[in-house]
Amino acid sequence: MKIIAKKKLWKYLFWFGPFLITVGLTVGLVSEQWGLIPLAFLITGIVISGLWIIWQSYQTNWWKLRSTQAGTNALIATLAVLAILGLINFLGTRYHLRADLTETQLFTLAPQSRELVSVLPQPVKVWVFDVNQNPQDRELLENYQRQSSKFKYEYIDPQARPGLAEKFGVKDYGEVYLESGNKRQLVQTVNENERLSEVRLTSRLQQLTNSTTAKVYLLQGHGERQLSAGKGAISQAIQGLGDKSFTTAPLNLAETSKVPQDAAVVIVAGPKRGLFEGEVKALQEYLNRGGNLLLMIDPNTDPKVDSLLQEWGVRLDNRLAVDVSKDSVGLGPAAPLVTEYGQHPITKDFANGISFYPVARPLQITSVPGVEATPLLRTKSYPSSWAESDLQSEKLEFNADKDLKGPLTLGVALTRKLPTKSTSTPQASPTPSPLPSPTTQSKTSPSPSSPSSPPSPPSPPSPSSPPSPPTSSSPPSQTATESRLVVLGNSSFATDGLFQQQLNGDVFLNSVTWLSQQEKQPLSIRPKEPKNRRITLTTTQANLLILSSLLVLPLIGLAAAVIIWWKRR
Repeated sequence: MKIIAKKKLWKYLFWFGPFLITVGLTVGLVSEQWGLIPLAFLITGIVISGLWIIWQSYQTNWWKLRSTQAGTNALIATLAVLAILGLINFLGTRYHLRADLTETQLFTLAPQSRELVSVLPQPVKVWVFDVNQNPQDRELLENYQRQSSKFKYEYIDPQARPGLAEKFGVKDYGEVYLESGNKRQLVQTVNENERLSEVRLTSRLQQLTNSTTAKVYLLQGHGERQLSAGKGAISQAIQGLGDKSFTTAPLNLAETSKVPQDAAVVIVAGPKRGLFEGEVKALQEYLNRGGNLLLMIDPNTDPKVDSLLQEWGVRLDNRLAVDVSKDSVGLGPAAPLVTEYGQHPITKDFANGISFYPVARPLQITSVPGVEATPLLRTKSYPSSWAESDLQSEKLEFNADKDLKGPLTLGVALTRKLPTKSTSTPQASPTPSPLPSPTTQSKTSPSPSSPSSPPSPPSPPSPSSPPSPPTSSSPPSQTATESRLVVLGNSSFATDGLFQQQLNGDVFLNSVTWLSQQEKQPLSIRPKEPKNRRITLTTTQANLLILSSLLVLPLIGLAAAVIIWWKRR
């Protein structure tokens, strides 16, 4: 009887051991403090459990039993599985990894958004004044929050916190505000039909965190692209510049005769007529004092800027770039499709993305001392692409005597260091030796323009630039150590409708951002809006769909079953 009592006592003591371990773990986890009390419970429980195991092994050779070995193996295997699952969950929590298989990467932040949030200079918070929390909106905000600890968001019920709602000026449910420091800005209003947009949130975030604004002037007066909405206009591109905190204004050099001192970038978008000689000289002077110029020149036009381009080693080719390798995408041969980009900040994140340029002209690049040139856009190699000289022919065929084999350069980015102020002779750097004449005919650069070599006359205006220090609105001209130039053999890629296609808008916006010499501005791929995949059916089509799905298809299945049964009967 005493032996049985002792065995029962040890059995009770064994259960007391796991109980104490459980109490110690509970106290430590709940209080989040592993002091003397939880440790005492844990140690006592472990000691009791260990003594029981030793006693059982001594009394019954418990470790040698087959059942004990099988149970031990099962316990070890279970603990190993739990440890592996715990490790997987830990890694999944620590390192967020997802696969987004949607066409436009709808559930993944665009590189520009990630780059912008990761370098936030100060905390930013998104306030969503709404009762309902849409899962898709929360997922987007959480994606932003994963990029930086400085990004926070919060849902607020305007009725529960009327003071905060009044502080932001909330007028309706669903309003989303962005706050940084003492700055607040309305992003958009979300509802059942309109979800939170990454495009708008990233644009507002960039506007709110960017303390400086750059002025962009667009040359007018020579048939350039219209700035307001209309056929062939670039109003969407203008809006894109506004979203990136640029301010835009038209510029007529025939009236002012000089580029304003506050010009960060000057854009010449598709002129149809030639510039006056004084206008070209004004652009040359602007570049000589550290300006930045974007030229988008279409084929079959002569803007009379050959003397300016000659200083940089660029010549406009009169032929038409054709691409016959893309019948499947619905673009004609006169709209080259580009998937090869140069190693440059403008195109560094493009990989093998697509951009296309309806009716484009190639560019001829020649090395010039003091000028660093990087081709941005290159077409496919021959026989997929070439420069066609016979623009009147209905049948495109390569002519070795007149045409130029691909790959063709459709865009180039160039930089030129500014001469030091202490010397007066560095103008020789901007005036290169005459370009070697290419093998093709040159109809756009008449010989009278080369002898005039106005590269040296622009040097006199450089003394006139020092008087400008009093003006505080000209940081690009005063702090720049180099001038930049981007030349594109096409302007229609940035027109309304085409601007939002593929990477077309990114080429334009990244070019202007790089030219502005604002190094803090992210150069990357902009976030894309989701494509509308809805199918709109007429009443007849809807009735036909219902009839076929509820009647025709079941009858076909029933008939097939009857036939199979009849054959096997």
